[in-house]
Amino acid sequence: MTVNSLSKNQITTALTERATNSKGRRLSPESLLAMTDGKVDRPPLDALAGQSILNPRQFDRRTVVAISQLAAMLELRNVEIDKPLDGKIAITAFFEPSTRTRLSFESSVQRLDGKVLSVPDGQVTGIAKGESLADIGEMFNTYGDVVIMRHPDTDSIDEIRRNLQRPLINAGNGSGHHPTQALIDWYALLKWRPELSLPNCPPDRRVHLGIIGTPGSMRAVKSFLRLSLMFAGSVERITLISEMADPVGLDLTEPIEESPIPIDIVNDVQDVLPTLDVVYVNSIAFLGDSYRNLDNRFKLDASSNLKSDAVIMHPLARNDELSEDLDETDHNLYFAQAAGAVFVRQAVLTAVLDRLSRISGI
Repeated sequence: MTVNSLSKNQITTALTERATNSKGRRLSPESLLAMTDGKVDRPPLDALAGQSILNPRQFDRRTVVAISQLAAMLELRNVEIDKPLDGKIAITAFFEPSTRTRLSFESSVQRLDGKVLSVPDGQVTGIAKGESLADIGEMFNTYGDVVIMRHPDTDSIDEIRRNLQRPLINAGNGSGHHPTQALIDWYALLKWRPELSLPNCPPDRRVHLGIIGTPGSMRAVKSFLRLSLMFAGSVERITLISEMADPVGLDLTEPIEESPIPIDIVNDVQDVLPTLDVVYVNSIAFLGDSYRNLDNRFKLDASSNLKSDAVIMHPLARNDELSEDLDETDHNLYFAQAAGAVFVRQAVLTAVLDRLSRISGI
C-alpha cells in the first residue's frame, strides 16, 4: 500500500495521533510525499545496506531526498506493526553527554521492534581503565548489529573502526561531523518547502540560507552546510555569519569552491538578516579540547529584523543565542526540526540494516 492510496481519514488520524512539536510551525510529511505521488526513491536507500554513516560527503542530493521521503512515510504511517528491526540490536555508545541524539536513536530502534544496548557514559566502560577504542570495537562485533557512537575525539571514528566490523553511525565526533543531524535538518526544510526537493526548484521558491556559526569548529553546522551545498537549484545563496575571518575550515574548502551556489562571509548579522529565508544558528563550538559558546552578539529574539516568513533552525541544545520569546512564533522551525529526528534515524537504520523489504508499501 502506498501513501497516496491512504484515505483522507487514515491520513488525518495518523497526523492527529503522531507526536509533534508543541510550539512553532507544524510540518506535514504528506506535503513532501505529494511531490512524488507518495513514492519513495528506493535505489539510493538500497545502496546504504551494510554501510557506515560517517560523513555527509558520502551522500548526494538524491540520497538525502530519498531518506527524507522514507522518513515522511514512517512519520505518516504506523510502521511499528511491520516490526522492521525485529531481531536486531543497536549499541548506542555515547562517550560524550547527549540528550536528544541518544534518546532519539534509542526511540527509533525500539519503536521499530529492535533492541538497544546503551553506553550512556564513557566512564562506565573500560575506557576509564585505559582500554582503547579499537579493543572496544572488537567486542562490539559480537554484541550488536550496528554501533551508534558519539565521542569528543575527532579521530575516534578511525580508531574504533580499526577492529569494528559492524556498520557504524557517527553521532558526532569532536569537531568532525554529525551526518544524521544534517539529514534531520534537511528533512525539516523539505517538509517546510517541498519544492526544494525538486532538481529544478521554481525560482520563487528557492531560498537564501544564512548560517550563524563557525562550520570549521561546529560539527552540526559543518554537516548542515555540507549537505546544503548539494542543493544547487534550490539554495539561491548561502551567507555565513561568523566572528571569525575564516570560519570554514579545511574540510569544506574544496566543496565550497566546487559548488555553484554563491557563498558570502560576513560578521554583522544585522546587515544580512532581513534578506534571509532560512536562518540556521548554533553557538556551541569545539575548540581544541573543550566546548564553549561563541559571541552573544549574534543573539536572535522576537525583536530581530527577520523577514515575515523567515524560519529559524537550530540543532539544539540552545543557549543565549536563541531567545525563548521566538518559540511561539512562526519563525520557530527548530522544534519541528527536532520532532523529525526519530523518523529520519528510523529511515537510516532501516536502510543500513537492510530491512526496507519489511516495510509494506515502499
